[in-house]
Amino acid sequence: MFDVGDKVLYPMHGAGIIESIEEKEVLGEISAYYAMTMPFGSMSVLIPVDTKADIGLRPVVPPVRAREVLSNFGKCTMDENASWNKRYRENMERIRGGDIDAVSDVVYTLMKRDHEKGLSTGERKMLISARQILISEISLSVDCSCEEIEMAIAQVFND
Repeated sequence: MFDVGDKVLYPMHGAGIIESIEEKEVLGEISAYYAMTMPFGSMSVLIPVDTKADIGLRPVVPPVRAREVLSNFGKCTMDENASWNKRYRENMERIRGGDIDAVSDVVYTLMKRDHEKGLSTGERKMLISARQILISEISLSVDCSCEEIEMAIAQVFND
């Protein structure tokens, strides 16, 4: 169980801070929910406490690990020669899994593909979402602004 103030990653949505644990009545049943605030867009979400394992809710990575992911950004070895459909499905599974290295690899390969060939609308939306997930986790872990992390990631393509 997580506590108020814990920094957690909600796969497919990003990292945030648990602001409270609330009881809500939904369809006549009272359940506990984590009320979480996300750094991107100051969004708030309610996550059922009972489903935290099913959805992959986990603590954000430690700062040392986040810095390692950031310093290794761009050293990806993912195969991107597959067809658009296969690539999309594989990338979606990586993002859903919630592993920071996998999300980092997806962000890098999509950014690289965008610089070289451009992205389809679906892949562009995926890049935006994956980048948001990655940046939110790193920024919460190392206590930096999202803008600073965005600039560090973009720097890989400016060198």
